[in-house]
Amino acid sequence: MIVASQSDRRRPKRIGALLLALAVLAPAGLARAQSPADWLMGTERTPAPQSKETQKEANDEQAVETAEVRMVARLTADGEEIEDGLVWRVYWHPPGDTSRSTLITTKRDARPVFKLRAGDYVVNASLGRAHITRRIAVKGDGAEPATEEFVLNAGGLRVKALVAGTEAASNAVSYAIYSDRDQTDNRKLLLSAVRPNLTVRLNAGIYHIVSTYGDCNAVVESDVTVEAGKLTEATVTHSAAKATFKLVQRPGGEALPDTQWTIQSPQGDEIKASVGALPTHILAPGSYTVVAKSQGRQFQRDVTLANGETAQVELVIN
Repeated sequence: MIVASQSDRRRPKRIGALLLALAVLAPAGLARAQSPADWLMGTERTPAPQSKETQKEANDEQAVETAEVRMVARLTADGEEIEDGLVWRVYWHPPGDTSRSTLITTKRDARPVFKLRAGDYVVNASLGRAHITRRIAVKGDGAEPATEEFVLNAGGLRVKALVAGTEAASNAVSYAIYSDRDQTDNRKLLLSAVRPNLTVRLNAGIYHIVSTYGDCNAVVESDVTVEAGKLTEATVTHSAAKATFKLVQRPGGEALPDTQWTIQSPQGDEIKASVGALPTHILAPGSYTVVAKSQGRQFQRDVTLANGETAQVELVIN
C-alpha cells in the first residue's frame, strides 16, 4: 500500500497558491483572455485574423438584398385561388448556366411567401399530377412583396367501374392513366394502380385509361378528355367471368394440393400461372385451355366462360 507523505499532501496547496498569485498579478485584460491552465500550457486563445477574401465574403453576404415573393395558383386564369393540396418547389440556376439547377426550398402551403435573394429562379407548382413550371425574376430592392400567379390549366378525373351492371368493389378494380400518343405514336405511363371513385388532378388534355378487373385479362381501355376547371367523370364497364380450378382424382373429389396451373388462350399464349389446390381467377369471357401439373404428370382441358358466369372447372386425373 502506498501512503502519501505530508510533503506530498502540501504540494497541491503550493501550486494552487502559485496559480492564484499569478492570476492576481496578471493584468486584467490578460486574465480575461487566458485561463491559468492556458498560461501554464503556453497556449493562447487569440482569434485568428481574417483573410481579405474571408472579410470580403462576409461583407458581400451582408450586402446581398432579399425580397419576399408570394405565390398563388389557380386551375384556370379566371378561377378561384387553390386553397389546398399545392406543392411548391423553387430552383436556382447559376448565372449564365441554365443547364444546372438546384432545389433550394419546398413548401406545401396554398399561398406561400418565399424570402429570396435577387436573381432568376425556376418555380414548379403542382396539384396532384397537374403542374406548371416557369421562371421568375426577383428584385432585391426592398420594394413591397411581389405576387406571382400560376395558372395550372388543370381539371379532375374520376372513374367508376361497373361489372355486370353493378358497381365493382374498389379493391377488385384498378386502372392506369397514360398520356395521349406522342409524335412517335407512343404513350407515357403517368399513374398506375389507381382505385375507382378517386379524383385525380391532371392538366387539361386527352388521356388513355386502362382498367383491369381482377388479376388476368378482364381489361377495358378508353380515351377521356380532361377540361380545365372541370371534373370529368368516366364509367368503364367490365365483362368478366369468375372461375375456380381444381384437379381431382374423380369427379367431385377433393382438390389435390400444390398443383401448378396455366391458363392459355386458344393460340397458346399464357394468360395466368398460379400454384395451389383451388385458385380462383377473373377472366374475360371466351375460350381457354387449362393446364394442370401434379407429381410429374400433366393434364389439360378446354373451357368456355360466359360474361357474368361463376364456374368451377374440374380436371380429372385419368
